[in-house]
Amino acid sequence: MDSILARIESLGHKLPEVPVPVAAYVNCVRSGNLLFLSGGLPIDGDRKVIGKVPADVSIEEAQEGARIIILNRLAVVKQEIGSLDKVKQIVALNGFVSSAPDFYGHPQVVNGASELLIEIFGEKGKHSRTALGAAALPLNVAVEINLIVEVE
Repeated sequence: MDSILARIESLGHKLPEVPVPVAAYVNCVRSGNLLFLSGGLPIDGDRKVIGKVPADVSIEEAQEGARIIILNRLAVVKQEIGSLDKVKQIVALNGFVSSAPDFYGHPQVVNGASELLIEIFGEKGKHSRTALGAAALPLNVAVEINLIVEVE
């Protein structure tokens, strides 16, 4: 087992099955040593984080949704390159939060993803980031996140 996978498990998580894209796109495109990952949704089997933050979904629930997304995006990376130990750097994270116009806690929600990446990868997990509010997201999810990852 690779050491990053062992680290994920030691943190009490596991990688889900790679989600199948729901429209006309692919999960990941590689260009040189960069992986451009499509937006992931907070859906893992029966676990779904649905609705607007904070009206339908608490900040804490949305942070958990962000963590679900990171695990499913890492499953995509592992499928693409074989081992998460080949990740050199999480380069960028873009997070979108379904929220009312008067909600300003988007960075707090997206911290669920950012903090998990740093727990998993240490210095390699530190990334640039955008955290935005959205009027609505696909399938009424609370959060959507995409990543750019540098690999060996």
